Amino acid sequence: MDVRLTSEQRQLRDAAAKLADDLGPGSVQDLGDEARVTRLEKTVDATGWRSLRSDGASGVEVAIVAEEFGRGLVDVPFLGPVLADDLTRHVVDTQPSWAVAVAGEAVDSRGLQRAVVLQDNAISSTGVGAVVPAADLTRWFAELDGPREPLGDLPADAADRWYALALVSTCADLVGVMRGAQSTACDYVKVREQYGRTIGSYQAVAHLLADNQALIEGSISVLRHAAWAVDELSADEAIRAGRVAKLYSVRAARTVCENAIQVHGGIGNTWECLEHAYLRRALTSTELFPVSLEEIDRGLS
Repeated sequence: MDVRLTSEQRQLRDAAAKLADDLGPGSVQDLGDEARVTRLEKTVDATGWRSLRSDGASGVEVAIVAEEFGRGLVDVPFLGPVLADDLTRHVVDTQPSWAVAVAGEAVDSRGLQRAVVLQDNAISSTGVGAVVPAADLTRWFAELDGPREPLGDLPADAADRWYALALVSTCADLVGVMRGAQSTACDYVKVREQYGRTIGSYQAVAHLLADNQALIEGSISVLRHAAWAVDELSADEAIRAGRVAKLYSVRAARTVCENAIQVHGGIGNTWECLEHAYLRRALTSTELFPVSLEEIDRGLS
């Protein structure tokens, strides 16, 4: 396994990072800026990244975009449409931007009219209904509405690889969220002063952020292996790699986000501090395709 990115993959990462930095929310107040969201939606739609899999992209390339969008708290659909695309590419010729149904809800469905449902390897589509309350301030979840329209059947191997990609995509989002929360915290401790010194110069604060960085680097390592495994290993091995990466990143993300809030002090517990948006997104990605330690242990028996 070679985890180094190709030149094209580095260009994709840089483009996704720039888009997130330029048009993603830089504050909690930006989340309510409909003009910004409209520009972001048009830009993401123009990239064609929502149909990466039907365009021949690898799991690594899907993970690259998902990670940068998580880092930038990109608040228009990507995860839902890219997972829907990986399903519909097997059964339809055109690739519309649809949400994906998970546990009876349309995930990442802002502005989308249809959702793709996978049940017992059969693919169908249904309408997207009313938005349901969610902790995540950056992604919409909605009820499924209307009858299901059968689209076709998915081979078992393809269904398993889709599940592996779903694990990898949510794991990549978690890694991006960790990086974003850590960057916001590091920027803050460089300028916030107490007792005549920036708080980042105090050992207790520096150690919290150093622990964060160690967790982030570990998460990046397992994510890269899992993303590579989606296309390069057997479906069973890809699922196991995805589960390991997801569980590791879930545990790391909560610690990283809570530490990032902690180093902000009292302001970290206010609505105005952006750190809670990272934590909310991390908790939501945790519950999308959740993984337990017991599932991983059973794979070893």
